[in-house]
Amino acid sequence: MSAQLGSGFHSSPVLRSAPRATHPRGWLEALRLILRVIRTRQDLAGMEPRMLRDIGLTPGQARHEAQRAPWDIGPHRG
Repeated sequence: MSAQLGSGFHSSPVLRSAPRATHPRGWLEALRLILRVIRTRQDLAGMEPRMLRDIGLTPGQARHEAQRAPWDIGPHRG
């Protein structure tokens, strides 16, 4: 019976899908990502229109992206 409990414990979908951020290193990686997002959005806000054209953005799109919250990391939906 203990073998059954052990195998069920390891194959639990809840345990396999636990967020990585529960581990201290996961929190550190999340913080690093947010800081990188802040820096790149600041860079984007400072780009000249010709540079924005090179990457396929309008000044309005760049401004909107730069104003997003740092934790709003996924693609913009809307």
